Amino acid sequence: MTPATKIRRILSIDGGGIRAIIPGQILTVLEEKLRERSGRPESRLVDYFDLIAGTGSGGILAGAYLSPVKRGNSSPRFTAQQVVDLLTKFGGRIFNESLDHKILTFGGLLDEKYDARDLEGLLQEYFGDIQLSHVLKPCLIPAYEITRRQAHFFTRHNSDKPAGDFLLSDILRATSAAPSYFECKQMQSLSGVSYAFVDGGVFANNPAMCAYVEACKLNAATTPGAFQSPRHYCILSLGTGAPTHPYEFADAKDWGLASWPRPLYDMTISGSSEITDHQLAAMFNVTGTRDQYLRFNPRLPATVKPEFDDASPENIQALKELGQFVAEEADAQLEAFVAMLLAEPPK
Repeated sequence: MTPATKIRRILSIDGGGIRAIIPGQILTVLEEKLRERSGRPESRLVDYFDLIAGTGSGGILAGAYLSPVKRGNSSPRFTAQQVVDLLTKFGGRIFNESLDHKILTFGGLLDEKYDARDLEGLLQEYFGDIQLSHVLKPCLIPAYEITRRQAHFFTRHNSDKPAGDFLLSDILRATSAAPSYFECKQMQSLSGVSYAFVDGGVFANNPAMCAYVEACKLNAATTPGAFQSPRHYCILSLGTGAPTHPYEFADAKDWGLASWPRPLYDMTISGSSEITDHQLAAMFNVTGTRDQYLRFNPRLPATVKPEFDDASPENIQALKELGQFVAEEADAQLEAFVAMLLAEPPK
């Protein structure tokens, strides 16, 4: 293919706390299919995508897929299965509300619900001194800067100077700093400028549209006039499950300041993700390339707890089973998408 017709491949993963196990499990199946169809058993997801985006826990998945074994190395550190295993192993540790912390915060009313030290320790342990400039492919990880009141996108192409470069562990902590659950993240760029971030889900829980725009910008910079139509892209967008529990009018009509924050946050997250899906589906439909946009965001069954911090062993198992079920039910769609990903040799 010539540069003007080459299809760019984007992976985008929503935020959703422990429910990131759902897309993680789907991607485990996808990686295995890529290995089987390509005949390259050592290959990883990052080999077949040109840009990977993620918000919140989806950002942690994205960071793991993009992370090299060590700085300066071009080999991916984790398989997709290893990433799911880490979520399974450490989910209960991350979302652990100790009795002391519960008492001191009055159950999260006076301070964040969870102590972030375990999460930060794990991110530091697994990502160490890896910087944004070291990741293996272009990326987009959103967070919201609360002192400057700005949406912020961590991207590899902005990390060529110290002012735009950060430790990957800090970035993943920032994008997952869900308000009221974890303390906002104060951090510095490698140039020494301080920032304070909260979860990117407050404005882009589904980062697929942001990822599409980022890819267009990157491609226009290298090939002016090219890659400005959805027909030049294929996008795999993965949600962390759509809650089905309703908010009843009889209850909501009497809610005040004490009752609205948590439902409002839930509705904002769900609503923004749905709008992004609607916009992208319409764009690809209009250009006659609907098969180049694939979105999975299953309705959560009764067997799965919708709370994104329910990391009980039973719920983790239910999340893994749901992800596996979705992948099996969508086998034909995944096979077709694998064919698109394999249409050109991996980089």
